Amino acid sequence: MRYFLDAEYNGFGGELISIALVPEDEATAPFYAALVCAAPTPWVAEHVLPMLDTMPVSRSELVDGFADYLIDDPEPLLVADWPEDVAHAARLLVTGPGRMKPIRSIRFELVDPVLIDPIVPGARPHNALSDATALRAAVLAHERRS
Repeated sequence: MRYFLDAEYNGFGGELISIALVPEDEATAPFYAALVCAAPTPWVAEHVLPMLDTMPVSRSELVDGFADYLIDDPEPLLVADWPEDVAHAARLLVTGPGRMKPIRSIRFELVDPVLIDPIVPGARPHNALSDATALRAAVLAHERRS
């Protein structure tokens, strides 16, 4: 199944703050989790942290939840509109030197929002769940037009 991915992080190249996977199938529940951001940049403190709609969990809880969410899907495809979102998602699978969470298979697809049409911001900009939902809507609308 395709999952539309968005992540929020603490500035350019910064640590992950929240991540969401919104499935193509609206009947399937999304995944959304957040981490504590101990030293947010001023912009993140003003625009991202107030938009979190979930209590932060530990990194190990987020890693376990992320892998558990995907484990039963034999061919998950994570679709993102920004390379850093893909990088953060992939890093969640790494558990240590030479070790990773068990995932049968995973693929990533990067779409350029300029080529599919500008994505209408989510109802709560800078909220990973809202932004991933907006990405799903934009990609599916583009596919219906094509």
